[in-house]
Amino acid sequence: MGLLGFASGAPNSGLGEVLPIWLATNGVAVELIGLLPLAGLPYAIKFLWAPLLDRWPIPWPDRRRGWIALLQLLLAIAIASLALLQPSTNPRALFAVGLMALIVAVLSATQDIVIDAYRTDLLPQQERGAGAAANSLGFRGGTLILGSGALLVTGVAGYPLAFVAAGALMLLLIPCTLAAPELKPLEQPVLTLRQAVIGPVREFIARTGKRRAVQLLALVLLYRLPDGLLAPMSGPFLVAEGLTASEIGLIKSALGVLATMAGVVIGGFLFGRLGMNRSLWLFGIAGAAGNLGYWLVARGTPSLKAVAGAVLLENLSSGLVATAFVALLMSLCNPRFSATQYAVFSGVYAVSSKVLAAPSGLLVKLTSWEHFSCFLRQRQFQLFY
Repeated sequence: MGLLGFASGAPNSGLGEVLPIWLATNGVAVELIGLLPLAGLPYAIKFLWAPLLDRWPIPWPDRRRGWIALLQLLLAIAIASLALLQPSTNPRALFAVGLMALIVAVLSATQDIVIDAYRTDLLPQQERGAGAAANSLGFRGGTLILGSGALLVTGVAGYPLAFVAAGALMLLLIPCTLAAPELKPLEQPVLTLRQAVIGPVREFIARTGKRRAVQLLALVLLYRLPDGLLAPMSGPFLVAEGLTASEIGLIKSALGVLATMAGVVIGGFLFGRLGMNRSLWLFGIAGAAGNLGYWLVARGTPSLKAVAGAVLLENLSSGLVATAFVALLMSLCNPRFSATQYAVFSGVYAVSSKVLAAPSGLLVKLTSWEHFSCFLRQRQFQLFY
C-alpha cells in the first residue's frame, strides 16, 4: 500500500511542484503559469471514466494490477517525454507543455482510480486503517522524492535528465505492482457498460437503503469540511500573526508535514484496535479539538512557540481524521464496482474541500480569526452530534 501510494503521489503532487518552477525558470509569465492547475481537472472528474475500468479489467495479473502496471508504464513514458520539450514564450511551446501536463494528469488520475479500487478490494476491515496510513505516507514520500528529488537533479544535470530520471522511477514501480498480493476473482463480474455505469448506484442504494444512502453521502461531504475551510486560511493566518516567510516555511512545511505523518501512523495503529465507528467519532472529535490551537493563538499574544504548537496540534489531528476518512470510503464500496464507487465518493469529498470551502476567506473577513477558528470547532462538534 505504501508503494502504491508512492506511485500516486509522485506524478500527482510531485510533478505539480516541478512544472511551475520549470516554466518560471524559462521566462514564462506568471499569469500563464497560474493556468497550470487547470491541467489537474481530471482528478476532479475521474468518476466519469471510472466505470470503464470496472467493465473492462485487464485480467493479468488480476483485474486491478493489470491496469496499474499499464498506467505506470504510460506514465513513465509521458513524464520522460517532458525532456523533449523546451518551454518559452512561444505559444506552440506552451501548448505542448500544457498538453503533456494534461496527459500526465489523465494517466495519473486513472491510476488513482485503480489503486483506490485495489486497496478497497484487497484489505479486510481490520487492515483498512493501516492500509490508509501506509497509502498516505507513501503518497507524501512520492511527492517529496519526485518533487524535491527532481529539483536536486536539475541543479546538477538540468531539467531534461530530471524528467528522464522521474520516468525511470515510475518504471521501477512496475515490478512492485506485479509482485503485490493477488485479488480473488469476482463471482459476478461486470458484463456490460450499462451495468458498470448504473450498477454502482443501484447496488449502493440496495445495500444501504435510500435514507441511509443520503446520510452516508452527507457524512462523506461534511466529515472533513472544517479541514477544507481551514486549509486555505492557515497560511494567511500565520502571516496575520506576524510570522516571516522563512518561519512559515519551517513551521508549516517542515513541522506540519511531520505532524501529519505522525497523525497518520497513530491513526492507522489505533484504527485496528478501535474499529470503524469509534475511530470516526474519536478522530473526528480530535480534529475539532485540533482547531482549538488556532483559536487560542488568535485570542492571546502572538508567539512563535504558540503558533508552532497550534500547527502541530492541527496537523496531528488532521492525520488522524484523514486515516479514518479513507477507511470509511473503502468500507462503503462493493468490490464489484469499487473503481466507480470510490471515485464517486472521492468526488463528493472534492466538492466539500474545494467548493464548500471557497467562502473561508469571506468568513474570516466577516468575523475575525478568533471567531473563524471557534466557528470551525463548533461546526465539527455539531456534525458529530
